[in-house]
Amino acid sequence: MAWMNNVTELIIMGLFQDPEVQRVCFVVFLPVYLATVLGNGLIVLTVSVSESLSSPMYFFLSHLSLMEITYSSTVIPKFITDLLAKTKTIFLEGCVAQIFFFHFFGVTEIFLLMVMAYDHYVAICKPLYYTTIMSRPVCHRLVAGSWLGGFFHSMVQIIATLQLFFCGPNVIDHYFCDLHPLFKLSCTNTSVEGVMVFANSGLFSISSFLQLVSSYIIILVSLRKHSAEGRRKALSICASHITVFLLFFGPAIFLYMQPLSTFTEGKLVAVFYTVVTLMLNPIIYTLRNAEVKNFMRKLWGKKVNSRME
Repeated sequence: MAWMNNVTELIIMGLFQDPEVQRVCFVVFLPVYLATVLGNGLIVLTVSVSESLSSPMYFFLSHLSLMEITYSSTVIPKFITDLLAKTKTIFLEGCVAQIFFFHFFGVTEIFLLMVMAYDHYVAICKPLYYTTIMSRPVCHRLVAGSWLGGFFHSMVQIIATLQLFFCGPNVIDHYFCDLHPLFKLSCTNTSVEGVMVFANSGLFSISSFLQLVSSYIIILVSLRKHSAEGRRKALSICASHITVFLLFFGPAIFLYMQPLSTFTEGKLVAVFYTVVTLMLNPIIYTLRNAEVKNFMRKLWGKKVNSRME
């Protein structure tokens, strides 16, 4: 096991090596992270205090936003502080912990996206049974199942990590800890672990993506039976969701569907789904949702008026 050797600390190469470029990245990514936390936090707050946003769709949206805050916080704070550090290091235990929480929150988010797709399917294809099927206890169970699915997925990743043995090289050519970079440092054959990760991450991502695509094809076909106004509203909601899962799944499938021997560690691609997409999601959901925008205006308008008084 990795804990039985002399490697206790790993060196992270980071995104770029040029100090000037790293300082520019710090100036860029710090506001992006703050915008991610504030934007998603605003959605959580808005849904929690609004009685008009109590439907399952907004219940799942608030959990998705909460998940994105935790997911981004597993990677970005360490990444940002490393941009100002001469030597970027992380203890082996900390590296394994980062892998666990990164995959735990990431896969939980995938399950939540699938739950939201199911909610849209029931709302559009079975509107008469919607309140019965998507009752509050069912919504809680679906969210709990998403967390549980993320936990089991992450445990498989950790089991694969604990089989590795490090005998010398300790430089990770990435800006955070993930399995593929660690596999390249291992002194043992990682073909079995590579297959585990390929099945647990790559095939899981593509199968989840196909399920989501299939569900929205069914939804779009069923919209032909709705009125023009109903189609417009449903398409607006679905378009936001489709945009989010395309931004999330595209880079993830690109990275994890590659065999280990040809894995190029596309760090810039990883930046897209660990940093950029998480910032865009609250913008995508709020800009295309009139109810959320209207309540935010009322909420913050009242606060501004109360302060002026």
